[in-house]
Amino acid sequence: MKHAFSPQKPALLALADGTVYRGHAFGAETLESGEVCFNTSLSGYQEILTDPSYAGQIVCMTYTQIGNVGVNPEDSESSRVFLSGFVVKERFEAPSNWRATGTLDGYLREAGVPGIAGIDTRALVRRIRDGGAQSGVLSTDPASQDADALVARARKAPGLDGRDLVAEVTCKAAYDWSEGHWPGISGELPRRERPNPRLRLVAYDFGIKRNILRMLVEEGFDITVVPAATTAEDALALEPDAIFLSNGPGDPAAVEGVRENVRILAEHKPMFGICLGHQILGLALGGQTRKLKFGHHGGNQPGKDLATGKVAICAENHGYAVDADSLREAGEPVEITHVNLNDDTVEGLAHRTRPLFSVQYHPEASPGPHDAAYFFGRFRELTLRTKQGQAVAGLDIAQGR
Repeated sequence: MKHAFSPQKPALLALADGTVYRGHAFGAETLESGEVCFNTSLSGYQEILTDPSYAGQIVCMTYTQIGNVGVNPEDSESSRVFLSGFVVKERFEAPSNWRATGTLDGYLREAGVPGIAGIDTRALVRRIRDGGAQSGVLSTDPASQDADALVARARKAPGLDGRDLVAEVTCKAAYDWSEGHWPGISGELPRRERPNPRLRLVAYDFGIKRNILRMLVEEGFDITVVPAATTAEDALALEPDAIFLSNGPGDPAAVEGVRENVRILAEHKPMFGICLGHQILGLALGGQTRKLKFGHHGGNQPGKDLATGKVAICAENHGYAVDADSLREAGEPVEITHVNLNDDTVEGLAHRTRPLFSVQYHPEASPGPHDAAYFFGRFRELTLRTKQGQAVAGLDIAQGR
């Protein structure tokens, strides 16, 4: 794989508060707007780029060296890049990794997504952390480098509140998924046998990540992925043993019609939700969601299990949270099971009498951490015990009972 070092071209990132950052361009030569957020992960930038939960956002990486391992087909979490723009301190043009089949620059260029490098990312992160999330415009287009015009455009750009971004990222038609974990090099990694009996699962695609599907396959689920607008009646017609609610982008309260379908499904089938799926379940059970000041984005968030006191280091990517007080006042027998130790936001909930539970963070995180991966096994146990006629509650499973 040959690498030609390209001459640096100017790029601008303009925020709605009037702040302008000047750096050099990579990726596509274009102009895009989005809500600016920062991600604190030290690795996994390709997974971040291809996570549909980042639709409508410009992502700044706090780790300084990005692009050093290139990109490859196996590490993508979806079929394409979903974020609006990418911001890094230092970009590597020539990757050094045996799995690399391309460069970060070429990957973004092919996806039509702009990137900016060489800015003071610490200053940008501090501004977002202290002032809160705001809209921005990233321009790598030489014809659109007027700072005042870009600031004005950023101020007119839509934020995430009230936007149903799920409708933009969900699949167009149902499909079956059977791929499990990447097998690695033959003979190098021990392979765990997938459990029996097989269980039928309907997975709602709000912006689902492939590694979630892989983890569910490894736990013995036969999966049909359905679009977000699939009615409860159509989902039940597939005769699933359980329902999964996926991650996804944007404002959970703005997703059209989903909470009503989930409310019906929750009366009939075991259910597990992750990230946006967790928020949707909270809404279906009568709670409300609220926007966070700057969200949680990264692989080092501390999630505490309130039953055991144990803390898992978690990967998270969300700008909204289930409001704890609204959940307590909703009237449903729902218990908060996990909280984020940084700000006490709700990280998990479970029903005391029905087989329903969810977590805000990502137990499937690729490349990691994997502290919470056991939740997929617990979901299988919940589904199997319910299918066998046992009256098992989501709270029992969430707490490992």
